[in-house]
Amino acid sequence: MAATAVRYLRSVGADTTAAGAEHAPPGALPRPDLRAVRDGERLPVDPAEFRRVLGHFASGVTVVTARDADGPAGFACQSFASLSLDPPLVAFMVARTSTTWPRIARAGAFCVNVLGAEQGPLCRGFAVSGADKFAGVVYEDAPATGSPLLGSVPAWIDCRVHAVHTGGDHLIVVGRVEALGAVAEGEPLLFHRGVFGRFTR
Repeated sequence: MAATAVRYLRSVGADTTAAGAEHAPPGALPRPDLRAVRDGERLPVDPAEFRRVLGHFASGVTVVTARDADGPAGFACQSFASLSLDPPLVAFMVARTSTTWPRIARAGAFCVNVLGAEQGPLCRGFAVSGADKFAGVVYEDAPATGSPLLGSVPAWIDCRVHAVHTGGDHLIVVGRVEALGAVAEGEPLLFHRGVFGRFTR
């Protein structure tokens, strides 16, 4: 990750040498702080208030799935976004403490299953840690990677892991899209202030 930081600093024209730091022009902006909060350091905002305020941002809901040597794996994920058109990239965020992420990393590939308005129970099943999340769940192999493609989802994006970046207590996973598809109809499952909702026209 240090190499990534150095590449970023160079891309914005910052001098990455020690000498450059000593001779920075007066009034120069400080370099980006690329570390996470240290143990025992006071957080800049209250975690409960952070969650309350950010909960006002409505998001879609997905299930990110993969298949490793032990079988299918997956977790519910609302921090998913499209990232780039050329090349086609998407991204999702996952907690460093996730027990599913190491399995996705080993697989080197994943499928993002975009959930529909009636699939709240499916999301809840994949949000539980330690359970057999695929019990009773209908799925097939995604065409490019073989990751589980859940039945009846309105859209899916089949990806290979392209890059992983640190983001505090989370990891930012970038996937290169290998295949994707969607149905013509279907309303999205939305998540807002701790509850599921649906889009109305």
